[in-house]
Amino acid sequence: MTPSLTIDLARPWRTHPRETAGLGLLGLATAIALAGAAMSTARLPGPDAASAAKALPSSPAATDIRNVDAQTAEQLNAAIPFASGPNPAARPFNMAKSGAEMRDRALECLTSAIYYEAGQEPLQGQQAVAQVVLNRVRHPAFPASVCGVVYEGSTRSTGCQFTFTCDGSLARAPERSAWDRAREVARAALNGFVQPAVGNATHYHANYVAPYWAPTLNKTTSIGAHIFYRWSGGWGQPRAFSQSYSGRESDPKALRYAALSVPHNIVSPVAAAAPAMTKIDGVQVVQNDGKRVRVLFTPEARAAVEKVKHVDYIERVSASENLRDMLGGAAPAGTEKPLGRISEAAPGPATAATATAATGAPVPAN
Repeated sequence: MTPSLTIDLARPWRTHPRETAGLGLLGLATAIALAGAAMSTARLPGPDAASAAKALPSSPAATDIRNVDAQTAEQLNAAIPFASGPNPAARPFNMAKSGAEMRDRALECLTSAIYYEAGQEPLQGQQAVAQVVLNRVRHPAFPASVCGVVYEGSTRSTGCQFTFTCDGSLARAPERSAWDRAREVARAALNGFVQPAVGNATHYHANYVAPYWAPTLNKTTSIGAHIFYRWSGGWGQPRAFSQSYSGRESDPKALRYAALSVPHNIVSPVAAAAPAMTKIDGVQVVQNDGKRVRVLFTPEARAAVEKVKHVDYIERVSASENLRDMLGGAAPAGTEKPLGRISEAAPGPATAATATAATGAPVPAN
């Protein structure tokens, strides 16, 4: 005979009615809470790429410029008004907790940006470029390192953030004195110097180009040949610059080689058309479509050239005898030795008739 198990579900209610009622109410509340959480989670958007992209503003590429000449670019830039309202200075940059190697790498990358972007600018112009780089390091839309900001987009065919990383400038060896000057500006910025006029600007461009993105940002100031901008709205306010410096810098040499190894598509602004040459005294100029120029000398010009007195170079510079010998080539090849001419007279005993001393007096015969 198989024993049977009988469960009396009503027994807890008969023996412990209050405890049973409490447990029932607790279970019901838990079930309602779990159901609500599940419904709320279902309505939340997932962390997909599209949502992440909308969270941060897009940073335009430095090469997104209009294909116009310099004069037109200046007119377009002048039409953009400067932003009104306060323009507070950025906070001093601090990398005191970084090791020596990371500091040296940051210094190298920031020096490169200053040198290639503003090497011919006055001191304030170089300080302004350094400030923009450090402003970006603090903004969540950009990398959290100096080298990461400077070389962002340099390995893409288009989209570099600083033009010198994708237009071939890195192939030029820097001029030592200008590099040392840029290095001192970079060192001061990394040690906390602030260029107050720049404020929280994160973008700039030369005044002879007109980027497509310029009208969408707040124009803050102009220093030297550069115009500076910050994002509009909250992204351009001091509270947005909340990103902490990572303290990790990539190798500048590796970044440089990587940037140079990638072919880039650069849109160059149209150069201002050169004025057509119409008349030059003594010559006839033929210019075809502004591309090729042919110069024909008139007979009057040729006659004028023939009347000009010609003076040999060795006469004009009062050349020494050695220089005259080398340039004139008057001596026969057989009378020359590797270090000069040999004596005209044959070796042998001198005679009173032919040999003379340095003073010109006859030399007594032996």
